Amino acid sequence: MNSKRLKLIIAEGEGLSVEFKEKYTPKIDRAIVAMSNTKGGFIILGVNDSGKITGEQLTNKMKAEISGIARNCEPQISVKKISQIDNAVVIEIGEGEEKPYSCSSGYFRRIDAVTQKMTRDEVGLLFKNAYAISYEEMINDKISWNDISKDKIKTFFKESGIAIDKINPRDVLASLNLSAKNGIKNAGALFFAQEPRRHILVVRVATDTL
Repeated sequence: MNSKRLKLIIAEGEGLSVEFKEKYTPKIDRAIVAMSNTKGGFIILGVNDSGKITGEQLTNKMKAEISGIARNCEPQISVKKISQIDNAVVIEIGEGEEKPYSCSSGYFRRIDAVTQKMTRDEVGLLFKNAYAISYEEMINDKISWNDISKDKIKTFFKESGIAIDKINPRDVLASLNLSAKNGIKNAGALFFAQEPRRHILVVRVATDTL
């Protein structure tokens, strides 16, 4: 990342893969775990919630502490990069391959622009996904992002009692583990496709036999 890209990211604001923190504290472990449990991203120190640069200075001690905090997560997390860019410290976290990850405060993930503690059921689902690939977890190559219904996503979050500022289908499905880098999973199509029966064989067969 360079200065120009950092300014663009800050201007866009916090999101699924970007979190601002005004100052470094050991509680950064929650954000590190959340990024690893979702799709990775950037933790930017020296920027407040409104996107104003307040400044943070990277020291060797801070860099070592952040790396140590990540290693103490379970499983341990490898921070991709920690760098000083202008007046901010940028920590790059990759999406984890051994989900779910936890820290001393528990399991966390990103939902929209919020780091949220995971429920027991959510943790269980991630464990299940880590050890078995079911039909629901398989990528559906017959569906595109244009087939995903924003209205269904809005209804889902409303019924779940979760406030969400803006709906980006890619970010939402990623945060719910219903998509991957190479596409939308069958479960994502089943829940949020405008016409699920066009994309899910089981749904099509079941409805056609009624």
